[in-house]
Amino acid sequence: MHTVLRSATREVVLGPDRPFCLIGERINPTGRKIFAEQLRRGDLSRIEVDVEQQVAGGATMLDVNMGVPLADEAELLAKAVTMVQELTDLPLVIDSSVVEALEAGLAAYEGKALVNSVTGERERLDAILPIVARHGAAVIALPNEEDEIPDEPERRLEITRKILDVAVGEYGIPVEDVVVDPLAMPVGADTTLVRTTLRTIELISDELGLNMTLGASNVSFGMPGRPALGATFLPMAMSCGLTSAIMDVRSPQIVEAVKAADLLLGNDEWGAAWIARARAAAAAGKTA
Repeated sequence: MHTVLRSATREVVLGPDRPFCLIGERINPTGRKIFAEQLRRGDLSRIEVDVEQQVAGGATMLDVNMGVPLADEAELLAKAVTMVQELTDLPLVIDSSVVEALEAGLAAYEGKALVNSVTGERERLDAILPIVARHGAAVIALPNEEDEIPDEPERRLEITRKILDVAVGEYGIPVEDVVVDPLAMPVGADTTLVRTTLRTIELISDELGLNMTLGASNVSFGMPGRPALGATFLPMAMSCGLTSAIMDVRSPQIVEAVKAADLLLGNDEWGAAWIARARAAAAAGKTA
């Protein structure tokens, strides 16, 4: 199954037979006090640096989140989406938990965006899915509900089916435009949680064939050696069926691991991208 996302001039396709989609996570004020304060003042200049770094790191798409307390998130998100589109032609993920902000971000976007995200509560489904359908977007579905982040992969699959039934059956969203987040939890909290995520990915891939994404940095949160953990986790998840991730594309170790996994899983025909990457690195070394 393929999920097609677009900017005004570029197309990205998610699928099990396609190269892994690297979604840059950096345009987000969470955990960034200086950036958050700049945004409260209406200063979006830091976004230019974030876009430049992530494009240089090899991002396929960019996540844009303007969730700043005590700020007009809808206005900020619309401005940020417009600004990012002027800086790059990469397709965007419009990321907010605020319905009005999602509407504003999608209205400012030229193309087919990926909306981040909707959960399994009926109230949230009825609030967000009509916006997704109206704008012809795709949507990330999180298999949790207000009172429950399920421990069991089977329960996560059950909630995914429920979201799918509403999105496709009631709002007419194409099945391929529902991208599932199998819920990546911090391994530092419980070392068994990664196995739960991997099993969830396997189940959704086998039973539903949907594309999937997740917040890859969640796995290593609070742990030392985060690039090594990310570089190990993502190829494992890719082998189970993960087709994209919201991640730190500024980390060469993690990006290199993903590109190697693309080659080893057969999604880099004749190793062309891997060889081109190696040649580019060699040429850069010679000119340095």
